[in-house]
Amino acid sequence: MMLGEKVAVVTGGSGGIGRAICREFLKEGARVALCDLDLALARQAAGATGGEPERIRAWGFDVGDLQAVERAADEIAASFGGIDVWVNSAGVSFVRPFLECDPGLWEQTLRVNLTGTFNGCRAAVRHMLPRGHGVVLNLSSQSGKQGNSHYAAYCASKFGVIGLTQSLAVEFAECNIRVNALCPGVVFTGLWEGMLPDYAAKQGLRKEDVRAYLERKIPMHRLCTENDVARAAVFLAGDDASYITGQSINLSGGMVMH
Repeated sequence: MMLGEKVAVVTGGSGGIGRAICREFLKEGARVALCDLDLALARQAAGATGGEPERIRAWGFDVGDLQAVERAADEIAASFGGIDVWVNSAGVSFVRPFLECDPGLWEQTLRVNLTGTFNGCRAAVRHMLPRGHGVVLNLSSQSGKQGNSHYAAYCASKFGVIGLTQSLAVEFAECNIRVNALCPGVVFTGLWEGMLPDYAAKQGLRKEDVRAYLERKIPMHRLCTENDVARAAVFLAGDDASYITGQSINLSGGMVMH
């Protein structure tokens, strides 16, 4: 098993990608703290993974609240005996023309996607430094590599995640703490389903035609899946990736190559 007995924290663990990462981490032997804003939802998602109760537990906290994140990290470390891997998967996304991207939407997007990632990184590193090792995985996006219309707030937040990832990777490399980012393309999770009407309107499409439209644009002619992201996360969290840090790995089927 690639993650035998490692303790992994996954924020946004009730979402499509986060839940898939939790499921694959369990398969590879990790013990998992599945975290979400809604504790009831986190408990439901933890139960749905099929993992044994002593191997997966649910926590509820707001990633935008540093004190709440650090308090949960302390509880998780005490419960499981430490933290080896921290995955910042919690995120939000909205499709809005720039002049309709009001300050509230801008601040909400950055609070969850960028400040939430900062808070998670801070809590993770604080626990990993005394142990002399650790892995942090941040969820960015192909929209963190290239801008796109109607995604100003989302792109800004995901570009920021990559910058944060690179900075921490350099600072903590000598401490044996690796920090990398995953940059998926379009994954049809619940988050994307919620954006479908706005995205279809942006492109002048019917909602039911969006998937085929996107698939035609991708060189591999298929969308990224939750499992594509989860398996990449397993690899980066494991010892086989011990010399990889500061990287932003594209999972875009050839759409983005830089």
